[in-house]
Amino acid sequence: MAAALLSSRSGGRVEVTSAGSAPASSLNPAVVEAMAEVGLDISREIPKALSEDQACAADVVITMGCGDACPVFPGKRYLDWDLPDPAGLKVGAVRPIRDEIALRVDTLLAELLG
Repeated sequence: MAAALLSSRSGGRVEVTSAGSAPASSLNPAVVEAMAEVGLDISREIPKALSEDQACAADVVITMGCGDACPVFPGKRYLDWDLPDPAGLKVGAVRPIRDEIALRVDTLLAELLG
């Protein structure tokens, strides 16, 4: 959700990649539905594992509760967005998570882009 929102709201001014420390085998249908409600189609996305190369190339690494599973590189800026995991939740419970991520994305974009 964060990657789709950041990519969309930055208008291409921020390069975004998405990956996880323990990615699921498929997207959560409730997440896909919640994102479609705000005009973002993520249905073709495929969960992928975070590589060291991705983390090294990033200016900002946003984690969401991966703890020690996320690679840490000196000099990188890390933001840990401690949010509920939408796994297994219905769309009604995913919406507040999506909306909180959107608020954080907007704050980050304001900081990055001025």
